[in-house]
Amino acid sequence: MATKAEIQAQVDLEREQIRQGLKRLHDNTYKLQEKSYASATVYGVTSIEQLLPLVVTRIENTNRRIKEGKTGYAFKEIKQHLADLEPEGAAAIACKITFDKVFSHKKSASLVPNITDAIGQAIENECMMRHYEKHVPGLLHTLKENYFHRAIGTQQKVKVITTLMNRHDVNHWKCWGRANRVILGTWLIDCICEESGWFLRDVRRQGNKTPQYIIPSPEFLKIKDEVMATAELFSPIAWPMLIEPNDWSNERQGGYLLNEVMRGYPMVRRGDRTRIQGETPIAFLNRIQKVAFTLNTFVVDVAETLMERRYEVGKFIPVCEMPMPPKPADIDDNRDSEMSYRRAAAEAYNYNAQQFKRSCRTRMTMNAVKVFKDKEKFFNPWSLDYRGRAYPIPTFLTPQDTDFGKSLLKFHEQSFMTPDAQGWLAFQCATTYGGSKDTMKERQDWVVNNLDLITRVATDPIGNLCDWEKADEPWLFLASCEEYFHTCISCDRNYTNLPVAVDATCSGLQILSGLARDASTAKLVNVLPSDEPQDAYKVVAEQAKPNVPECIKPHMDRKTTKKTVMTVPYNAKPFSNRGYIREALLEKGVEVDKEDLTATVKAVRDAMNVIVPGPMKVMAWIESEVAKAIDRGCDHLKWCTPSGFVVVQKLMKPECQTLKLKLLGDCKIKVAIGESAEVDKQHHKNATSPNLIHSLDASLLHLSALRFSAPIALIHDSVLCRATDMSVLSDIVRETYMHLFAEQDYLTSFAQQIGAETEPPIIGTLKPESVIYSTYFFC
Repeated sequence: MATKAEIQAQVDLEREQIRQGLKRLHDNTYKLQEKSYASATVYGVTSIEQLLPLVVTRIENTNRRIKEGKTGYAFKEIKQHLADLEPEGAAAIACKITFDKVFSHKKSASLVPNITDAIGQAIENECMMRHYEKHVPGLLHTLKENYFHRAIGTQQKVKVITTLMNRHDVNHWKCWGRANRVILGTWLIDCICEESGWFLRDVRRQGNKTPQYIIPSPEFLKIKDEVMATAELFSPIAWPMLIEPNDWSNERQGGYLLNEVMRGYPMVRRGDRTRIQGETPIAFLNRIQKVAFTLNTFVVDVAETLMERRYEVGKFIPVCEMPMPPKPADIDDNRDSEMSYRRAAAEAYNYNAQQFKRSCRTRMTMNAVKVFKDKEKFFNPWSLDYRGRAYPIPTFLTPQDTDFGKSLLKFHEQSFMTPDAQGWLAFQCATTYGGSKDTMKERQDWVVNNLDLITRVATDPIGNLCDWEKADEPWLFLASCEEYFHTCISCDRNYTNLPVAVDATCSGLQILSGLARDASTAKLVNVLPSDEPQDAYKVVAEQAKPNVPECIKPHMDRKTTKKTVMTVPYNAKPFSNRGYIREALLEKGVEVDKEDLTATVKAVRDAMNVIVPGPMKVMAWIESEVAKAIDRGCDHLKWCTPSGFVVVQKLMKPECQTLKLKLLGDCKIKVAIGESAEVDKQHHKNATSPNLIHSLDASLLHLSALRFSAPIALIHDSVLCRATDMSVLSDIVRETYMHLFAEQDYLTSFAQQIGAETEPPIIGTLKPESVIYSTYFFC
């Protein structure tokens, strides 16, 4: 039970979260306006979503009048210059530029000529990029691949492309001219003003001149204030808590103490808030919230040193700035010196901007470390998603962070070392270094043969940086070396509280093999006992190898098939399979043409039908039955998992379309406000199999965690606990899997719950109770 002082400290912390959240919201808004990028602000994004359909309709009506031969203002320019740009694209560009200019802090930005010219220029730039994509697609692709990621901002990207295109003998773009751009921009800004009523022309007397500005109307300023006020309600930063979070229940919200912080954090994310959930998943949620953590001071000290020295290791990315070049003495008189300086300055500016973006997560993590560095312990409030999977509400200092983020955590509650714990700490060292596919004995032997390496890393991590930065998970390896050294080598510490992790072997196939009672698949994913870890990826690669093109055969191994085999149980389609296989081959320096890639994907999927028949049949059956359910008039699917969690899958067709602009990227354009009334049948077919898997692996962890009495943490299909407790937890997980699939036929139960018209494809060769003897089920 928390004391009054501890409760007050938590309340003070939450009020600081509110204050910092508000400050971040307003600072970000100010900076975006200062950079003439108001379209990316909270009010800009929200307002443009409402404005776009109106402007699109206006442009479509004008296009229709032009085709009918009617006349009107700027019809010639509209027909000539918007012929290759859809109304949605023109509307998106015009709305973006209008918000950027009107709310910019630059005084002249909102002048009518500046806004209209900017809109016309942006429209021309988009049409120019489409022109080059049509006439020289290969060259444009090469230039974008080599230069776009270095350029900051659309203007610089345009400058890079136009400069490089002019160096080649290509079908050059014919510039429209400022007069045409202004006419086109004027018509578009008039469309925005007339359709929305949000902007007005303001004529001001300035000496002998009367310039016109575009200003927001009182109606829009009221809307803007309302949007910002709503955003403020959801702006508090989510940090860990200093005391145990409030318990969740069907009647009462859990987590943080203050309602101002808990807004936007329901117990079930993206779920039906009125749905009554079973006692078990709620008890599970309250159980994992009570696990206390503390910072790993050893890792924190190393991170602070590397942050100061600006040294990048794995996912730890500090800001590494390139110094700006000094201006040459003859910059005013020597054109070559000026151009050299400008190129060098642009390169440094672009590099620094990219590094600042890359370092964002690391900087935010280290800011959170500063807040909790002097705290004895802290807790993470958790919630569930609509499939029952658990997620921490805070973004940083959680078990579901990056390799670096996870390495910062230790359990607050310590336990005395045992011989069994020594083995699990050795397991953690070897696994994080790169031995995740080795046998248990091979991992233990690796540690015995590398005691000097572990000692060097633990005693002088900065001086021996090259020894640990090359590990698969360098920061977790660093943390495990320090723990192993002090508890097992120097033996100056007789307790341990380091989280040790074990992962499921291809969780999707493990679940599907249990549903189908498919022994052949179960053996490949370590549901059945074996002397060494099984490798489904390798077996599929060997099965597919005879049927792939000759040029691919030498490179057909587990790495080539891994992502495809891993994601097919989650209904990954051939298109995404192509990307995974192409990426794996490129890593080996192999480029593959379209036909060979298509043949390779087919060979891998055909191999999976042979190697993992049960899961493939179950997925096909689910797709068929879901389609029938939607055709019968169901607007949602509902099933209850073995832990009592109720999954409600309601997927309606979105009332928006995604527009791919060449310079501004992907833009989602809403064509109506509100949710569509049409069920998204294809989405249901694609989503049900992975959501069923996720709901069952969540159910497995719900039931396992409640049987486990020591500190525990979860990452979907991975469990973490202290080395002294891992043997117990491993037994519990295996036993729970056995109970889930041996004591009930859940696939038949699922079929009944969704009203299936045919019997599920159960092979029946697997005895799930055998899993309790499987060493590598979770490893």
